[in-house]
Amino acid sequence: MGRLIYAVHMSLDGFIEDADGSFDWSEPNEEEHRFANELVARVGTHLYGRRMYETMAVWETDPAFAASAPVYADFARFWQDADKVVYSRTLAETSTARTRIEREFDLNSVADLKRSAPRDMLIAGPELAANAIRAGLVDEYHFFVVPVVVGSGKHALPPGLPLQLELLDERRFSNGVVDLHYASAG
Repeated sequence: MGRLIYAVHMSLDGFIEDADGSFDWSEPNEEEHRFANELVARVGTHLYGRRMYETMAVWETDPAFAASAPVYADFARFWQDADKVVYSRTLAETSTARTRIEREFDLNSVADLKRSAPRDMLIAGPELAANAIRAGLVDEYHFFVVPVVVGSGKHALPPGLPLQLELLDERRFSNGVVDLHYASAG
């Protein structure tokens, strides 16, 4: 059985993007990207909403993007080797291999997928993750906390939802970002 992991870059005040929808303040440096590569290398399936999938698809659809640095080429290879499930009512077709569209985020289907997964699964995007968190399906969290305060925007975690977490590890990066790795404790 694979673990379901929610990994997210977030500001100190808990947002993944600012009020204008920008997240350029969260771009990882090479050291942080190497660490993310280690995480993604263990993932067999990525779960995305439409917007997050379209953001991530460049790792397969734009060869120049991945070719800009060896650490990016590694990430692209790991990403392309994994299955992707995109939950969208509007996406007509995918632009990447090993990708399927599901029209509804069905918690029972996700639980079944998790039970049968030989490798870890990664869920990305706060709205999709919120559904899995509320249902108790998320096993681990990687909060990449960026040393900025954006004031408002899109929350990384669902407001009003209490969580009990157990700190498993922490990692500091030279750019000031800290990865806080937690397990669900409740």
